[in-house]
Amino acid sequence: MIFEIQPKSDIPIFEQIVSQVIYDIASGGVDPGSLIPSVRDLAQQITVHPNTVAKAYQELEKQGVLEAKRGRGMEVTPDAPKICRQQRQEIIRGRIRAALREAAASALSPDEVRALVDEEFHRVNGKKH
Repeated sequence: MIFEIQPKSDIPIFEQIVSQVIYDIASGGVDPGSLIPSVRDLAQQITVHPNTVAKAYQELEKQGVLEAKRGRGMEVTPDAPKICRQQRQEIIRGRIRAALREAAASALSPDEVRALVDEEFHRVNGKKH
């Protein structure tokens, strides 16, 4: 797991950690049963206070994504991929909704919005439109 923390972001660091774990699991980058870095190891890796990492792990445990294994650390649960895919979809849905509200407020027609979405989708996937 590689974390990219943006200290100057408006998003709290613990939420950035939670989101990145969710995305890694949802994308298949981390399998159920895998151990994730310890609080101390991750805190050192990303240079944040261990309490910040502990708060993120507690949130992920509350969501059913991680579970503590005595003497081993935090482990990805068997249900984590399904939970994370659902959460990732909700995150993306919220961002799309915000963009669509902005497009509607800008008086763009549905066809113009679809064209923009198609163009950008092709751009991020490395394909020419």
